[in-house]
Amino acid sequence: MIWIANVLVTLVAALHVYFLVLEMFLWTKPLGLKTFHNTPEKAADSSVLAANQGLYNGFLAAGLLWGLLHGNPGFSFQIKTFFLLCVIVAGVYGAATVSRRILYIQAAPAALALILLWLA
Repeated sequence: MIWIANVLVTLVAALHVYFLVLEMFLWTKPLGLKTFHNTPEKAADSSVLAANQGLYNGFLAAGLLWGLLHGNPGFSFQIKTFFLLCVIVAGVYGAATVSRRILYIQAAPAALALILLWLA
């Protein structure tokens, strides 16, 4: 069961690396505009904020990867739990303030990973 949980944690980390790339580097590019339903003008005006948001997503990914790679299983569990909870809170907040879609794309995979981690 732990390997399934760790696969999901890896998936959540990979999603956040993808979010980092979208928000920091592709925000004003066609893929970023399409993904976030932005106009070029709106994207240009918000690009600094998006880059900052992308950086925070990178921190979440780094924390999850740290948890996956840490050699002490007990501390690894604590690290993964903390960062998955951070992702869930960010996803719920994003769903409440930006788009309900964030609940399914960000919070749900993290919640599933957290449940499986606790059951392992």
